[in-house]
Amino acid sequence: MKFLLSSLLFVAVATLGVQAEEEIKVEDGVLVLTQNNFKQAITDNEFILVEFYAPWCGHCKSLAPEYAKAATQLAEKESPIKLAKVDATVEGSLAEEYQVRGYPTLKFFRSGAPVDYTGGRQAADIVSWVSKKTGPPAKELSSVEDAETFLKDNEIAVVGFFKDLESADAKAFVSAANALDSFAFGISSSDDVFGKHDAKDGAIVLFKPFDDKKSLYSGEINVEDIKKFVQVESLPLIVEFNHESASKIFGGSIKSHLLFFVSKEAGHIEKHVDPLKDVAKKYRNDILFVTISSDEEDHARIFEFFGMVKDDVPTIRLIKLEEDMAKYKPEKADLTSETISDFLEKFMEGKLKQHLLSQDLPEDWDKNPVKVLVATNFDEVAFDKTKDVLVEFYAPWCGHCKQLAPIYDQLGEKYKDSETIVIAKMDSTANELEHTKVSSFPTIKLYRKGDNKVIDYNLDRTLDEFVKFMDAGGDVKPSDADEESVEEKDDEHKKDEL
Repeated sequence: MKFLLSSLLFVAVATLGVQAEEEIKVEDGVLVLTQNNFKQAITDNEFILVEFYAPWCGHCKSLAPEYAKAATQLAEKESPIKLAKVDATVEGSLAEEYQVRGYPTLKFFRSGAPVDYTGGRQAADIVSWVSKKTGPPAKELSSVEDAETFLKDNEIAVVGFFKDLESADAKAFVSAANALDSFAFGISSSDDVFGKHDAKDGAIVLFKPFDDKKSLYSGEINVEDIKKFVQVESLPLIVEFNHESASKIFGGSIKSHLLFFVSKEAGHIEKHVDPLKDVAKKYRNDILFVTISSDEEDHARIFEFFGMVKDDVPTIRLIKLEEDMAKYKPEKADLTSETISDFLEKFMEGKLKQHLLSQDLPEDWDKNPVKVLVATNFDEVAFDKTKDVLVEFYAPWCGHCKQLAPIYDQLGEKYKDSETIVIAKMDSTANELEHTKVSSFPTIKLYRKGDNKVIDYNLDRTLDEFVKFMDAGGDVKPSDADEESVEEKDDEHKKDEL
């Protein structure tokens, strides 16, 4: 009897195990994983890229067709690499196990060990990245047929021509290939391949489907210079800003961008942008030329960031990403090559002054308990040495700012008759200050009387905490527990509001 019960228990457990390993469905070539089949998929496939997504996520929706396209391309090549996806809003335990903090999050599993995916979000980028993680950094092209297949399979392809594959230059090329996961690199020592492409020993060529179709590297052969060459030449002379190109624009080596705000429907690109290709070529290694179309509703926030509306197009702005997003505006409104060349030359020589946004000062800016600041009156009010001035830097669209508004109004009401305390606010989407940069909303700072020291407000956003802070002249520190709470809130604000 005991043996019979043990046998039945064994059968029941085995049956549960079979049931737990549910069948893996496939959608558009992508494996659909759940808690019950995830480990099976990771075990059965040596190489597998997994996307953790949310059905409502706009970036996930944009990625979906490219992800499916990449899965199809890998299958056509009979690659052992599989692509999979997990609905993180349903499979919460998996999302927590793999520390998914945003969507989409992609993890590449090699023999069960996960690493973060760092490539682009177009099919070609995905295929190139996962292929590099499973093979050599640069594919050896031993014949003309190998080279032709490689060029056909990769829209952007970088080929190094080296007679001696063990030379220092060839090794530097391979090191550069290893550092650029999102690009396909090939290397050849074949005389036939050399002859087919009229290449010399030591040549590095980037093949592409636009502009001049290919670019020949002319610098010293070292890793950093080759990387910059590939990042620059893999983009068109003038790049259209969209979901697909955004990561390459902002993630590339060039941090100064000339932005053309245009309407494609109105023909601005043909009339104003295309004639500037020679200018773009001159500054190619220093300034990236980018078009942003006013026809796309998704670009409304970008227009707001530059203090512009659709009626302002066509126009240009220059932005330097590595210096607190410094922005520059030309003095002249025309878009001729002469005007733009002069503008860029002054920028390169450091002769341009930053363009700071400012609203007109309202006549009744100080009528209400909470004073209204703009760029032109900020310093006069905030740096008054006889007053403690609390300033909320807000954005009109910020949900957290809207929640704070009634409390902040109560704070203004409390101190409306004070001769030493001012409660103020400034719309940071329409006003900019050279000395203060705001990276999240709301940001609250106290400009202390006497020494004008600037103190960040890091307490809870309640009326009592604000009063305690102001009555102490900003000399209040949160408890350890409060500090953790504030950090979490600030992180939440940055993710939700920027």
